[in-house]
Amino acid sequence: MARHPRASVFHEKGWLEASARTYGYEPLVLTNTPAGRALENGVVLFRVSSWITGSRLVSLPFADHCEPLLSDPAESRGFTSWLREECCAKHQRYFELRPLVEVPVAEYGLEATRSFWFHELSLESSLEQLFNRLHKNSFQRKIRRAEREGLCYETGRSQKLVDDFYRLTLMTRRRHQLLPQPRIWFQNLVEFMGDKLEIRLARKNGAPIAAILTLRHGSSLVYKYGCSNARLHSLGGMPFLFWRLIEECKASGAQRIDFGRSDLDHEGLIVFKDRLGTKRRLLTYYRFTNKAESQEAAPWESHALREFFRSMPDAFLSTAGRALYRHMG
Repeated sequence: MARHPRASVFHEKGWLEASARTYGYEPLVLTNTPAGRALENGVVLFRVSSWITGSRLVSLPFADHCEPLLSDPAESRGFTSWLREECCAKHQRYFELRPLVEVPVAEYGLEATRSFWFHELSLESSLEQLFNRLHKNSFQRKIRRAEREGLCYETGRSQKLVDDFYRLTLMTRRRHQLLPQPRIWFQNLVEFMGDKLEIRLARKNGAPIAAILTLRHGSSLVYKYGCSNARLHSLGGMPFLFWRLIEECKASGAQRIDFGRSDLDHEGLIVFKDRLGTKRRLLTYYRFTNKAESQEAAPWESHALREFFRSMPDAFLSTAGRALYRHMG
């Protein structure tokens, strides 16, 4: 299915295998392609079973978007009808779709539940034009500062890079009062995505100060994770890495960079991505909710719990992520 013209990196076998291995989710592919033939269409989902947050079908957990790979509206109606029946028969709380295109909710029996901004950078322009579109203070000057500071740049998938990336991830998630992804998630991504995954890391005097993790699918790159040491932000590590990413994407012939989603009320992140020269459009998630399987929401967003995450030592924060993150999918 990853060869479908509307497929993304989240349809890749490596992403699906890493998700199943890390979180124990059960993968499902719904298709009407006859047995014995290569898949021509389908909807990819995971069955998430949790004693904290209940059971549900999601396409896909921890993916910013996942397009149903269908050919016409009749197929869409048939698949959503099956999913509604499956939710009721198997006592699932809901099923959720995360398409990049708008869905006619009334026709498919769905409801729009959450919306985000989706950010994408076209690489059709010249490198000079792309640099000139970067915000002067937020990016251009900081990139030049990083170059004057002589930041060292590394790229790859080595264990050393994974370890340094994860230490910066713990710093960043703590700073934002968020539970971190388990370390094994990143190790599994490296194993199953192979050379489609790249970690880019900036160092100052040997110490890691910023890192990003990207995934490649066809002519697109996906910026999936970023992390940094806030005490050294003045050195321009993150802008430096984003510019190196853009340079390398242009050199490789990539056509676009997917910068993921932003919450509609996260003004700081929206402005940051806008200043990279990205274009944004609305991204909406859709659900069918099984009213018979109501359940209290998990308290991930409670202020007290977020403050607790912030105060945890690294070892305990990582352990909490390993124990609880799978329930958030």
